[in-house]
Amino acid sequence: MTGKVGAADITIVGGGVIGSSVAYNLLSMGFRGKVLVLERDPAYRRASSRLAFGGVRQQYCCEINVRMAQMSVAFYERFDETMGVGGRPAAGKFRQRGYLFLGDRSSAPKLRERLDRMRAAGAIVEPLTPAEIRERVPELDLSDVELGVFGRKDGYGDPSAILGGFRAKAESLGAQFLADELTGVERNKGVRAITTRGAGRIETPRLVCAAGAFSARVGELAGVSIPVTPVRQQLVRAVLPRPWSYEFPVVVDPSGVHWRSAEGNTIVIAKTETGEPPGERFEADADLFSREWKPLLARRVPEFAGLEQVGAWAGLYEMTPDQNGLLGEHPDLQGLYLACGFSGHGLMMAPATGQLIAQSLLGLSPSLDIGPLSVARFAQGRPLLDDAMI
Repeated sequence: MTGKVGAADITIVGGGVIGSSVAYNLLSMGFRGKVLVLERDPAYRRASSRLAFGGVRQQYCCEINVRMAQMSVAFYERFDETMGVGGRPAAGKFRQRGYLFLGDRSSAPKLRERLDRMRAAGAIVEPLTPAEIRERVPELDLSDVELGVFGRKDGYGDPSAILGGFRAKAESLGAQFLADELTGVERNKGVRAITTRGAGRIETPRLVCAAGAFSARVGELAGVSIPVTPVRQQLVRAVLPRPWSYEFPVVVDPSGVHWRSAEGNTIVIAKTETGEPPGERFEADADLFSREWKPLLARRVPEFAGLEQVGAWAGLYEMTPDQNGLLGEHPDLQGLYLACGFSGHGLMMAPATGQLIAQSLLGLSPSLDIGPLSVARFAQGRPLLDDAMI
């Protein structure tokens, strides 16, 4: 969609997986007003949704994160049927192979403590002995591993397919996607209108920020703080050294490197990097895999010494100060709703986020209390701390 718009009842900035989920949920709940979605990158070349690892897990230590993740897991279990359009099912390729965290001699005590906290928060997780881990992934070198924590209902999906499924369904229900960029927010006590580079002025009383790593810019245009910082996250696709007889769960090594199965006898690999500087950097380090990641992988799975890199790319995490999402109406601007800042877990939380924000916009009773994820927590000095972040 291009050209003049004039007005919209609800405008969503960001047409990635979260913005598309919000649009879908609004319309599936019976909203009959005009839902407009602005997406400045309609091919999604730099969209975090498309460039993501694709993991979906409920292994968190805070109840709000666990419950949102469980809502999302339940949705992804029926994604293909629910997101079907024109009698044809979607193809999110959600595979519930589980999430397996490994604890070595130095990290096992903390992992054991996290296990207790995750269970207390309601997560469906179980401890595994090295012998039980070997039954699931026999190729692992477990000589230094003391503990595993496994989430059997967790898994992974195809990020591009999930994004495409949400968008196609939202459009089929009447959402209008506009290839355009937000340039201004007009205020009059609350949100009154926006301006865009192509369509000009659009009257809209409610604005949803689902702009991911670029959310701070939306805040600047609206005159409020949205504490989101872009940080590069690199990923690699590698061919396995032989045909594998089963699909891996998501395996998270104590070193931070983690991987999952992918199509064509390949795996997708990422690593938690705490020293990556902030910035909008999309260039992948071509030598990172061979220089740093492959030795770690080969240490854990000796056969991985034969991995062959066939692709590398980089996307952006949308980091908040406490690495947890921002959800709900902004306390400093009536009509501005936040659905961003999930710090690498946006695809994971997208179904729940869309449902909860849609309920808030429509004045419906929320499925969960989203107060803990309000941006106000930072000004109030009560960040949401969750140790189960990768």
